[in-house]
Amino acid sequence: MPNRLSQAQSLYLRKHGDNPIDWWPWCEEALTMAAQTDRPIFLSVGYSSCHWCTVMEGEAFSNLAIAQYLNENFIPIKVDREERPDLDSIYMQALQMMIGQGGWPLNIFLTPNERIPFYGGTYFPVEPRYGRPGFLQVLQALHRFYQEEKDKLQGIKTEILSTLQRSTLLPKSSESVLKYELLQQAIVVNTSVIKGSTPGHPSFPMIPYSDFVLRGSRFPEEITAHNAAYQRGEDLALGGIYDHVAGGFHRYTVDATWTVPHFEKMLYDNGQIMEYLANLWSAGDQKPAYKRAIDGTIQWLKREMTAPRGYFYAAQDADSFATPEEKEPEEGAFYVWKYGELQAHLTSDELAALEGEFSISEGGNFEGSNVLQRRQGGVLSELAEQALSKLFIQRYGAPAEAIATFPPARDNQEAKTKAWPGRIPAVTDTKMIVAWNSLMISGLARAYSVFKDPLAWHMATQAAQFILKHQWVEGRFYRLNYAGHATVLAQSEDYTLFIKALLDLYQASVGQGRPEEQWRESAIALQQELDQYLWDSTLGGYYNTPSDASSDLIIRERSYMDNATPSANGVAVSNLVRLALCTDEEEYLQRAEETLMAFSTIMEQSPQACPTLFTGLDWFLCATLVRTRRDTLQFLSPQYFPSSVYQLEETLPDNAVGLVCKGLNCLTPATNQAELLEQINLILNLSPN
Repeated sequence: MPNRLSQAQSLYLRKHGDNPIDWWPWCEEALTMAAQTDRPIFLSVGYSSCHWCTVMEGEAFSNLAIAQYLNENFIPIKVDREERPDLDSIYMQALQMMIGQGGWPLNIFLTPNERIPFYGGTYFPVEPRYGRPGFLQVLQALHRFYQEEKDKLQGIKTEILSTLQRSTLLPKSSESVLKYELLQQAIVVNTSVIKGSTPGHPSFPMIPYSDFVLRGSRFPEEITAHNAAYQRGEDLALGGIYDHVAGGFHRYTVDATWTVPHFEKMLYDNGQIMEYLANLWSAGDQKPAYKRAIDGTIQWLKREMTAPRGYFYAAQDADSFATPEEKEPEEGAFYVWKYGELQAHLTSDELAALEGEFSISEGGNFEGSNVLQRRQGGVLSELAEQALSKLFIQRYGAPAEAIATFPPARDNQEAKTKAWPGRIPAVTDTKMIVAWNSLMISGLARAYSVFKDPLAWHMATQAAQFILKHQWVEGRFYRLNYAGHATVLAQSEDYTLFIKALLDLYQASVGQGRPEEQWRESAIALQQELDQYLWDSTLGGYYNTPSDASSDLIIRERSYMDNATPSANGVAVSNLVRLALCTDEEEYLQRAEETLMAFSTIMEQSPQACPTLFTGLDWFLCATLVRTRRDTLQFLSPQYFPSSVYQLEETLPDNAVGLVCKGLNCLTPATNQAELLEQINLILNLSPN
C-alpha cells in the first residue's frame, strides 16, 4: 500500500512511496508525533540519483520485518537533500562528528523532542556485510539504548549539541588578515589539493578548488598552480568522466585515472565545468577537446535537460534498465559498450580509429564493458567522430541532428514501459533548483563570452527569465519549482549563485558592447533581499536559511566550506565586490570585508576548506574596473581577466582607449590597447612588491 510519500513532488521521495515503511516527509506534524509518542526520529536523507540510496530503498526499506519494527518504535522521516540542503548540512556535520566520515544515504537517529542526533551511519545492508551491521539489528539495539540508557543518551545529546553550537561561533582574527600573503599561501595549499590523484581513490572535478587555483596561476611565481589547473581541464575533457558520445559530464570517477565514472549527470557539475573549461580556453590553453566538450555539453543540455519553459532539470540517474524485463536498473547501462556491440555497429576502419583514439578492449574497463576515455588530446579523426555518431544513434535511436529534444524518463515505470527508439534512458529528475540553474547560467554566459555561441546565450537568458518571473511568491524568493509551482524558500546558495549568474549575464552583455541593465538591476534587488533575511548582523556573513524559515533547525549555520558546489559566503564576497564596481557603492565593499573577516580564522587555519572565500579575497584585493568603448570591450571579453568588471564608456578623454581603476581609484587613461592590457595585468598580478 502506498505511503505518504507516494504523492510527493520530489522524485526521490516518490521513489520511496511504495515502501512498507510508514514514511513521513519533514513536517511539523511528524515532529509533533515524535514528541507526543516519545519515539526517536529515524531521519533518512538522500537524493534521486544517489546509487546507494537506490540500493537501500530496494533492500532494507522494502523489507517487511524492518518496516514493521521501524514503524512501531520510531518515526521515520525521509528528506530530499536537494530540497533541504540546510537539514542535510547540519546532520551530515553531526554524522561526521560521530563516525569520522559522511555520505549518502545519510541515516541518523534523533531525539524526539530536541531533534538532537545520537547515532548515525550511511548505507545499512539488510544482513551484516561490508563490515556493516544488519539494519534490523541496528534498530533493535538503538531502541533498547533509547529505552534503557537515559544517562548515556543525555551525555551524547549534550556533547553533540554543544559541538554543533560551537561550530557556528567562528572567532575573528584580531586584525585584518586580508592581504596578499594569505592569498598566496592559499594558492599553494589548494594547488596541492587538486595536484594529481591519489592511487586507489576516486577523482572528483572539485571545480571550486580548480577555479581558485586557475586564478592563482596568473601570478608569475605560481607555475605549479598553472600546471595543476591546466591538467585538471585535460583530465575532465579527455577522461571517461565526459560522455564522449552525447555530451555532459558524469559526477566523478571511481578511480584515480579519470576512467570509470559514477554515471549520474548533475546539472551543478556541468555548469561549473563549462565555465572552467571556457576560462581555461580564454587563459590561452586552447585545446580542441575543451571546445568539443563545451559544445557537446550544450547540446546535451538542450536535448535532454531543458524544460519546455526554459529552465534546466536537476540530474540524471547513474542507473538504467538494460531491458524492460529487468527488475532493477544497472549502473551505467545507458552509457557503456560491449566490444561485440562496437564490432556490430561500426565498420572495421571506424572501430580501428576508435581503438586508436580511445581506451577500448575486448575485456573492457568496466564490468566487461567499455567506458570511452581518450588516449590523447588534439582533434579527433573524422573516422572516430563518425564512429561516435553511430554510437549516438544506437543509444538514442536517431542521429543527433534529428533530435531537437529527447523526452525525459520521469520515473522507473516510465523508463520501463515507454517504447524508446534506442536504449532505455536513465531517469531524469525534472525539478528546477535555483542554485543549480544559476551555475549553468554562469557556465553558458561564459561560453558565450568566449566563443560567441548564440545558443548558449539564448539558453542562459531563457532560464534566468524563468527564475525572475516564477520564483517570487508574495514578494519572497523560492528555491524549487515543480512543473510551474514554486516551493521551499530560497537558501543562501540560491541567492548568491543567482546573483552571480545575473552579474555574469550583465558582464557578457557589456562585453558585446550592448549592456542589458535588467540583469544588473535584478542582481541589486536580490542582494537587498539576501541582506534583509540572511545577513548575520552580529558575527557577519550569511546564514544558510532565512530568518523566518529556521524554527525547525537545531542550529543556524553559515556555509563557508566548499564541496561539489561553491560555498554561499565565498560567492557572496565576490558578488559584493562586483556590485561595488558596477554601482560605485562603497557599502558593498564594506560588507564584503565584514564577510571575509567573519571567516578570517578559518581562512588562516584551514585554507583547503574554503577556496571560494579566497576567490572572494582575490576579488577584494585585485578588483579591477575597466571603462572602455564597444570595440575594446569585444576585444577584452573573451580573455581571462579574473577579478575584472567592464563598463561601456564612449565618452573618454582625448586620445584615451580606456580607464582602468583599482577598486574605486583610477589610473592614468590608457592611450592604446597595449597600455590598457598592461594596466589591467599590473592590478591583477598583484605582488607584495
